[in-house]
Amino acid sequence: MNARRSIRQSLAVLVALAATVVLASCGVPATPSPQAIAKSQVPFHLLAPEPPTTTTTQPTTNLVPVKIYLINSAQAPAPVERDVLYPAPLDVVLSDLLAGPTNAESARGYSTALSVQTRIRSATTSPGVATVNFNTAFGQISGSAQVLAVAQVVFTVASLEGVATGVVFEIDGKRVQVPIATGAQVSGPVYVWEVISQPGS
Repeated sequence: MNARRSIRQSLAVLVALAATVVLASCGVPATPSPQAIAKSQVPFHLLAPEPPTTTTTQPTTNLVPVKIYLINSAQAPAPVERDVLYPAPLDVVLSDLLAGPTNAESARGYSTALSVQTRIRSATTSPGVATVNFNTAFGQISGSAQVLAVAQVVFTVASLEGVATGVVFEIDGKRVQVPIATGAQVSGPVYVWEVISQPGS
């Protein structure tokens, strides 16, 4: 009986040794304990608290609608709409007026009495009065076209500044007389009601 017990103990020792050899040959590493690493060795993007964000700014178009006055098929001032940059200064709006009708507007019967050579030199406003300074081409408009040209300017100014605003006309900085609906020549200010043709006139 002692001999058998001795053999069993020897076999148990051999099995344990064999298991140890097998595990060692499989290369199972021991679990390492956590260790701190230097900040300089951490990849830069891992140090950022949040991923970088990008923003895209959409272009803004600060356009506002304004009215300019062209001449309709009945030979009277008529409003059409233009989009101009805010805050729509008077000289910019009048420059749009001088550009005349678009092709589509011409096809609908709109025209202008202002010549293509006419230019705005300046346009200023004070309470109740707008002073518009033209180049010499404005003074070369004559006859009924001159009356209509004056009306276009006065109506366009009134649409922007209010109907109580009169217009003083200048050519190269000098105040000039212009015709109104009655045919009279006035030095201004010229108001909307003065350039409206009365029935039977």
